Amino acid sequence: MTRFFLVFLLVLIGLFTLEMQTTVQQNVIEPFTGVLAAISAGIILPFDSSVLSYGKVLQFGPGGFAVSIEAGCNGVEATIVLIAAVVAFPATWRARLIAIALGFLAIQAMNIVRIISLFYLGNWNLDIFAWVHLYLWPALIMLDVLIVFIVYLRYLSRQADAVLHAPA
Repeated sequence: MTRFFLVFLLVLIGLFTLEMQTTVQQNVIEPFTGVLAAISAGIILPFDSSVLSYGKVLQFGPGGFAVSIEAGCNGVEATIVLIAAVVAFPATWRARLIAIALGFLAIQAMNIVRIISLFYLGNWNLDIFAWVHLYLWPALIMLDVLIVFIVYLRYLSRQADAVLHAPA
């Protein structure tokens, strides 16, 4: 258990340090955040043709309500927590990489739902938007990380059981 926590903390600190580097922000994080805005707009467009996305901004037409997807709202930090947990737990690198890839997709799918819901909530009521943005969605995103990690642990447990009970 001590090894898990030490590796978890080292990977977490390392990845957060890397993520905060200016070149990583400019060349990876900001373009990725722009892709999230574009995907969110693409999902909304069939239902509302007035939606625009530019950079990391999602907006209702020119001059309409807009949200800007900022650091902490793009799912990167949640993904870093998942990566640290997966890497810290003993398993094959193949299993770890699959868990990280599927976990990233699960986190980003939920994050896109988050972005779209906050976009509509903010257009409707800024007080509710603020509460949901600051309290509800961060908890739900981290719960998503926890659920992905638990599913990963169950998968590893089933794999270990299959090996132990395999006929010789």
